[in-house]
Amino acid sequence: MNFEERFDWKLFFTLCLFLTISCVALYSAQQSAQYNENFMFKQLIWYGVGGVVIAIMLYFEPDFYKKISWPLYIAGLIVLLALILAPATVAPVIKGQKSWFILPGFGSIQPSEFMKVFTILILSNVITNHHEKNKLIHIRNDLVLLGKIVGLTLLPLVLIMQQPDLGTALVFLAIMAGMIVISGIRWRVILPIFGTVILTGSVLIWTALNFPQLLDQYLGVKQYQLGRIYAWLSPQQYSSSEGFQLIRAMRAIGSGQMYGKGMGERELYLPESHTDFIFSIVGEEYGFLGSCVVLLAFFLFIYRLTTIASRANHKFSTYLMVGLICMITFHVFQNIGMSIQLLPITGIPLPYISYGGSSLLAFLIAVGLAFSVSYHHRTFMFGEE
Repeated sequence: MNFEERFDWKLFFTLCLFLTISCVALYSAQQSAQYNENFMFKQLIWYGVGGVVIAIMLYFEPDFYKKISWPLYIAGLIVLLALILAPATVAPVIKGQKSWFILPGFGSIQPSEFMKVFTILILSNVITNHHEKNKLIHIRNDLVLLGKIVGLTLLPLVLIMQQPDLGTALVFLAIMAGMIVISGIRWRVILPIFGTVILTGSVLIWTALNFPQLLDQYLGVKQYQLGRIYAWLSPQQYSSSEGFQLIRAMRAIGSGQMYGKGMGERELYLPESHTDFIFSIVGEEYGFLGSCVVLLAFFLFIYRLTTIASRANHKFSTYLMVGLICMITFHVFQNIGMSIQLLPITGIPLPYISYGGSSLLAFLIAVGLAFSVSYHHRTFMFGEE
């Protein structure tokens, strides 16, 4: 087959749709944002860089990414550790987080965004190798594999929590949960663990809402650190602090009603509207219909990724695609959910639409892996390699 027949044009179309939505939303955001910058132009540059990266990645088969998964993972851990140890001149604390390197003449780079993809690669590699070496179904093998998945996820997770970056940490947990579910570990092993985690989380949340002093006494969690949870449940009581962005976001989305106010007709000022709260711009200017277009675009995108995963003829490719789907789906659900009070505010971007060089490039690398799996899926016609 030639290039035109092997290239995934459906995936390319949805990516172009995201580019269009992002540019339109950012053009509106930069008109009233607190920054005097052309975010749309910078986003186009990052899309251009990402396009070149995807073009290069396309010609390497998934096995190549399997082989380099360990070097990428180890390099990512080293960079995360270096970020913690770096002086403030290189890695300043911004809004209470030490998550970025500042590179003169280049801008900022956030290593944790790329570490998400590296972690998905290494987990896919480890799960594949585990099943190749352990053909027998045994509870011991399940526990060993579970330990590998949890251990490899916790290493970057612990480093990221030192920044601290709770939103990104939750993404890693979502990736880990998804990989455990599809790893082949039997449900009689998974269910008790998931049940314990859910029960523990529920008890902690209930305690935080009713007896926060106990968390302070036994876990060292101060009441002010739970502000985002309180603001999520009762934003009006925290309208001048943690609840400010949530209230403004909901007002913006609600004021758009069915058809929106029109491009550039925003009336409500919202900090960080070009990054974490880009969905509020769509809701205000293009209303319910515009919001539905964004949701439909993500549905088509995730459906296409699912199709690629289902027809992949190599286990590593399947695990890789599921990990990417978990990462992107969690980002979408969390970002839009926090804008409408469905979930607490965690400060993670909307994939392919929010402004952010590191985030966008990492997501484009992720879709580059999907293009590679799709492009090379016909190499082995009668089974796995």
